[in-house]
Amino acid sequence: MSLTRTKPIDQLIAEGAATGEGTLKRTLGPGALVALGIGAIIGAGLFVRTAAAIADRAGPSVVLAFVVAGIGCAFAGLCYAEFASMIPIAGSAYTYSYATMGELMAWIIGWDLVLEYAVGAATVAIAWSEYFNRVLHLVGIGAIPYQWCHSPLERMHDNPSVHGIMNLPAIGILLVLTALLVRGTQESAWVNNIIVITKVTIVLMVIVLGWGFINPANHTPFIPEATQYVTPTGITHHYGGIMGILGAAGVVFFAFIGFDAVSTTAQEAKNPKRDMPIGILGSLAICTVLYVLFSYVLSGIATVQDFRTVGREASVAYAITKYMPGYAWLSNFVTFAILAGFSSVILVMLLGQSRVFYSMSHDGLVPKVFSEVHPRFKTPYKSNWLFFFFTAIFAAFLPEDIVGEMTSIGTLFAFILVCIGVWIMRVKRPDIPRAFKAPVLPVTAILGIVVCLSMIYGLGWTNWARLIVWLLIGFIIYFGYSRKHSLLAGR
Repeated sequence: MSLTRTKPIDQLIAEGAATGEGTLKRTLGPGALVALGIGAIIGAGLFVRTAAAIADRAGPSVVLAFVVAGIGCAFAGLCYAEFASMIPIAGSAYTYSYATMGELMAWIIGWDLVLEYAVGAATVAIAWSEYFNRVLHLVGIGAIPYQWCHSPLERMHDNPSVHGIMNLPAIGILLVLTALLVRGTQESAWVNNIIVITKVTIVLMVIVLGWGFINPANHTPFIPEATQYVTPTGITHHYGGIMGILGAAGVVFFAFIGFDAVSTTAQEAKNPKRDMPIGILGSLAICTVLYVLFSYVLSGIATVQDFRTVGREASVAYAITKYMPGYAWLSNFVTFAILAGFSSVILVMLLGQSRVFYSMSHDGLVPKVFSEVHPRFKTPYKSNWLFFFFTAIFAAFLPEDIVGEMTSIGTLFAFILVCIGVWIMRVKRPDIPRAFKAPVLPVTAILGIVVCLSMIYGLGWTNWARLIVWLLIGFIIYFGYSRKHSLLAGR
C-alpha cells in the first residue's frame, strides 16, 4: 500500500555518502555539533519559558518539571543517537520515520517538525524582542512602543486598553539570521560557538551569584496545592500538584528542544557515525544539569506573583534587578548576552527546518524549490527565505505562550515517533551497522514514549486541539500534492 511504502535504508545510506554538485558540504566536527546543540538548547526555553511555567503551572516545583522533561529527553536522545549513527542523513525524525514506518507517517512527522523548528524559531524571536526592548532602554534610546513589539492578542499589564499590533523586532531578527544562514553553515557555526560560550557563562553566573539571594519562603511550599490559574490571555491551566508539574514539564520541554536539531546536520558532519551521538547526548547532558540548578535559583530569587505580572517579560533580568542589590551590572550583562543567546537558538532552529524540508523535497513530498542549493554558498537558500516569511507571520501576530506550547507538543509527538521507529528498526533490520546502540531496548523506547505522553497530557486540551488542526492541514497537503509527487509513487 502506498501509504506505508518505505524508503530503502541502503538508498538513504548511499545518499548520505554522496558528494559533489547539489550536495551539502561536510564541515562540522564533534565539538561544533555539541556547541550547535547547546546553542539551540539554551535560550528562550530557559530564560523565558521557565518564568511562564513558574507563573502558570508549577511555582517552585518547576525544578521537578525540568527533571521530568530531562528524563523524557534522555530516553528520546538515546533513540535519536542510534538513528543518527545508523542513518547519517539530513532530515532528522522525518528521515527515520520514512525508513521505518512508511511514507504517510514520514509526512506526518515532517509536517509536525515545522512546529518544532519554524514555530520554535518564531517563539524565540518573540522572546528576543522582549530583551531587545530592554537593551534599547539601557542604552538610552527608548523602548519601541508596545503596539509594535507585541501581538494583537496581548495587552499591557498596567494599561489593558493598549494592545499589540505587530512584533517588528521579532521580524527583524528572523530576517538577519536567515541572511546569515544563506551565507553558509560553517560561517553560522563560528558565530554560534562564540554565542554558546557567552550563554553558558550567563547561566553559571546566575547560578553562582544568585544562590546567595534565594529566599526560602519562595520555595515554600515546594509543590503548591493543586488549583487552577487563568493566564493573561484567558486560558485556564492546572496549577500545583502533579498535574501542575506535568503541565510545567510540557512547557519547559521547549527548553530542551535543540539536541535533536543536531541530527538534521548529519550530511554536514565530518564523521556522522561517530560525531552525531556525541553531539546529541553531549549537549543534552550538559544542559540538563544547568537547567535544574538555574530553575532552582530563579524560582528562589523572585516570587510567583512577580512572574505573573511585570516580571513575566525579560524575567531573568527583572529578578536580578529587583532582588539582587549591587548586581545591576549583572542584569545589564545578562540582558545583552541573552539577546545574543536567543539569536543562536533562532539560527539553529531555522537551520534544522530548512534541512528537514531539504530531505522532504528530495523525496518529492514538497516542491523542488525547498532542495535547490545556492551555486556558491551550497545552502538551501530558497527554502531559508520561504521559511523566513512563514516564521515572521507567527512571530508578528501571535503571543509567546501560544506558539511556545505549540512547539512543545509538536516536538513531544516527534520524539514519540522516534522512540517507536528505533524499536521497529531493531526488529526489522538488526543487520544494519550501528555505531551507537540505545541501551536496554525496548525498555528505553517504551519509557521515552510514556514520559512524552505524560507531558502531552499535562499540556491540556487547547494544545491537543491545535496539534489536531495542524495535522489535519498536513493531511490535506499530503493527499492533495505529496502522495502524487513522491519519488516512490511509481514503485
